[in-house]
This record gives sequence, C-alpha cells and structure tokens, in this order.
Amino acid sequence: MKKFKKMLVALLSVMMIASLFGAVSVSADQGGDIYVMFATNVMSLDTNLATDGDSFEIIADCIDGLTQMDADGAAVPALAESWDVSEDGCTYTFHLRDAKWSNGEPVTAADFEFAWKLAMTANLEYNYLFDTSVGAIKNADAILYEGADPATLGITALDEKTLQVELEVPVSFFPSLMYFPAFYPINQAFYESCGDGEYGTSPYTFLCNGAFLLDDYVPGAASMTVVKNPDYWDADRVSLNSITYQVVGSSDQALTGFKSNNLDIATVSGDQVAAVKDDAALSENLKVTGAGYMWYLTFSQTENSSSDGSLANANLRLAISNAIDRESLVDNYVMDGSIATYTAVPPQFAASATTGEDFSGDQTKFADYIGFNVDKAKEFYEAAKAELGKDSFTFTMIYGNNEGDEVTKVAQAIKEQVEGALPGITIDLQAMTKAERLEKMQNDDYCVALTRWGPDYADPMTYLGMWTTGNANNYGFWSNPEYDAIIKDCTAGAYVSDYDARWAALYQAEELVLKEAVIAPLYTKANANLITAGLEGVEFHPVALNRVYKNATFSK
Repeated sequence: MKKFKKMLVALLSVMMIASLFGAVSVSADQGGDIYVMFATNVMSLDTNLATDGDSFEIIADCIDGLTQMDADGAAVPALAESWDVSEDGCTYTFHLRDAKWSNGEPVTAADFEFAWKLAMTANLEYNYLFDTSVGAIKNADAILYEGADPATLGITALDEKTLQVELEVPVSFFPSLMYFPAFYPINQAFYESCGDGEYGTSPYTFLCNGAFLLDDYVPGAASMTVVKNPDYWDADRVSLNSITYQVVGSSDQALTGFKSNNLDIATVSGDQVAAVKDDAALSENLKVTGAGYMWYLTFSQTENSSSDGSLANANLRLAISNAIDRESLVDNYVMDGSIATYTAVPPQFAASATTGEDFSGDQTKFADYIGFNVDKAKEFYEAAKAELGKDSFTFTMIYGNNEGDEVTKVAQAIKEQVEGALPGITIDLQAMTKAERLEKMQNDDYCVALTRWGPDYADPMTYLGMWTTGNANNYGFWSNPEYDAIIKDCTAGAYVSDYDARWAALYQAEELVLKEAVIAPLYTKANANLITAGLEGVEFHPVALNRVYKNATFSK
C-alpha cells in the first residue's frame, strides 16, 4: 500500500492531491511510518543552495551538524562529541565522534572544512552567517567582500576527528549556529563525483549521516520520503521507520487529507482552523506552535523597471505601514494563532541571557512610528505628497501564490486597507511562485513585496543584520551609516563582550528600522497543526529547524 501510494503521489501534480486523498487510506496500518504536509516544493537539498524551511527540514532529517537542538532549542552535541573554547572566546576546537556517511565512509573534520570553504566560492543567500555580522569566522569578510582566497577561511581539520574554528571576535551564540544547515559537512569525494549541479538532486546524489536516509526525492515533486538510518550514531533513540512528505496546495486540501487519514501532520489556516475548533473530535488533534517566521512588506527604495522610486520617501512608507490593520489580518484572514507584529524583530524567540526578557515582548514600544492609526497615516501621506510633488501613486505588490492560502487573502486585505485609508494610492497585486518572488526581490525588480523571514538563530541579529548596507537580504537597498555603525559595534566592536550594552544598542538599531519604515512588519506566524493521535515527541521550534523527529514515536 505504501509503495503504491508513493508512486501515485510522485506522478500527480499538487492540484491533484485532493483526489488522491479520496482514493487511498494509509494511517490504519502505518506503524512507524508517518505522512507529513509540506506547503511548498523542495527544489534542492544542497546545503549551499537550499533557502527555505521545508528544504532545511529534509536536510536536517538526513544530515547532522556539529550540534543539534534539544527540545528547548538549546545547542547540544551532535557530530561534535564535545568542544573546547579558548579563553578569549575566539577559537573553538570540536572533537568529532565516530559517525558514518551512508556510503560507509567516516565523517571527518575535513568534511566540514570542505563544505565551509566551498560555500565561500559562490554568492549564496546564507553566506552572511559566516561574516562578522553573525558567525564572525576568521577571514570570511575578506573572502566574501574583498576577493580573498576561500582557502584562508578560519577552519582547519587538525586531524580526522579534530576541527578548529577561528573567529574574528567572540560570538556568544556560536554553538547554536552550528545546527543550521549552512554549517553542515559535505564529503568532498562524493560531492565531486556527482557532477556540476547534481549534488542534492536525488537519493543517488545525496549523502546522509543523520537519523534518516533519503529514499525518494525528485526536485519539485509532490512527494518525498526519508527512512530510518540503521547506521546513525544515535539510532537507538530514533523510533520512526519513515517520513513521507506530501506537498499540499491549500489549507482545505490539508484538512481533507488529515480527516481521510492520509496525513499525520497537517497545517491549516483561515476558515479551516475555525472548522477544526468547532469539531469536538478534530479539536483534540490541534496543536498551535510558534513558527518563527515574520511576514512583512519590503519596499524597493530605488528607481527600477518596476518602481518609479517614490518609495524612497520615508513618509510614504510610514503612511502605508500605519494604514494596515494587523489585528484584522490575523483575526480575519490568517486565523491560526499568528500574532500581529509592530516590531522589526518578532516576539517570542529571542530572550535576554541576563534578564530572560523577550526582546520584542513590548509590542507598543515604537508606537510613534508604527501601528494601525489612519489619522497618523494621513499625516505621513500629506507630508510625502508635499515632498514628492505628487497626489497619486500606483504600486505593484508581489506575493507568492504557493506560500499558503492566507497569503493571497492578506495581500488583498492590505490593498483594501491602504487604498481605503489613503485616497490616491493604488496597489496592483501580482501573484507568482515563491521562487519568482525571491528572484525579483534579489534583482531589485519590484516595487512592494509581501515576504517573510524566519530566524536562523536565537538572537535579534538574525533580523537586524539584514538591513545593513550591502547585505544580500536588504531587498529595499536602504542604507544608514548610523545603523551600520550600531550593528558593527554589536558584532565586532565596542559591545561584542558587553551583553547588556549590546542588547540596548540592538534596540536603538531596531528603532531606526521602524522610524524610517524600512519594512512594515505584519504578523509573526504560528502554525495550527493537526497531529494524529499516537504521534508523540515531534519537536516544534521557531528558530532554524521548525520540526525535528529524532525523538518522535508513533503508535496506533
């Protein structure tokens, strides 16, 4: 039955999944085999090319890094059995445990050195994690921004089981960075044997050392499967036999799939959440978890083929931001427990190490610049019209049509709210795939974009680092010397060893982002998960890896 089902799913497109749900029932005899919903297609499992949470989930199923997350999100040993830190905090020496790749080769320190230096040879989305704004790996800035030789990166395999990493400055959260896939190892001989562009595109071109092995995968397909790795170094704690991921195109199809026992974990939103809460039996399967992602509007501040440059005006951006009713968005359109957000760093993921306070626990702290206030929005709008000498503006807002049902509804609601509050503004909506949206943002070929960012590590810098001058994720091309100086002091300067001073400085940086409306934060995503009875121990995290299955058990 399982094999037959996988063959069907691989052949059908996402739009045909609903009919599949009605044809097959698998949960009754699954045992340790579970079926999990994905919202988007996974295009690559190459750790250097993957850019989305679904891809990272599969990669982390199959590959361990130096550390892994415990149930509370803390960094604990994985392939690194232990590590030492120098007195100045700038040198880490990792001691690797005995572990094997799925081709039988041992995992060695050289696998990490190769992978990290390989990342330095291309302009990749997550390379910033290596530079002084985040990981501060020695010489990463010189390599990435000045053309230095990637071989000079501060990572050295001292022997097969000993890896030395040198930092430019101390990084308090460095062990937590190591569980992010960008820092995972790659076996050089296997990688080179795959041929150009082939690594991570099939079970035959992907090498595993983790809890699961890649069993069935084609880039962009509607289904993929991982199976338990019997040679995993910690195999005794892995109970699941397999995880089959199915790409489901809508919340309605997700609910249908769960009710017909074809999905063991499904994510619903909007009207389907209300339907679940009204169903006594289904409501017992509902678990709302923080997803970590913050949805926001980003504005191109340049004149390009899609924009006349009007949004370089801060008052115009402030007007749009203050015309949006975020509470209405989450209550009437998203409806899954997501939180209306008025800060550049979302709530409930980064807490002070000294006080325990949530960095963004106070969502009213920037009320002078952001909130739902039509009168204030009109004041900003009048100032913008005077400064620009224009009375009307037309903007195209791009958004992904394969990023969840609520995204289209949110885009439509924003259009109605802004146009209603600010006469003279017209927002044209343009739906496209997530990949197309990202390409337009990266190439500065857009005007306004509805986008999201998920935290890669539990520190405010995972957001605030994006808006420095020249950062690859600074899609609005905003530049502010004062902001850059604050971030530099927090990453490589005056505050690098003074935790409380750094925390206070990050608040100042966040205020600049909101004061100039570099972005318009909208909401912090929650996931309304339906979980089959008997499936226990799946760990949900708002940071880096949203779901981890190593401690999961399933009994019917």
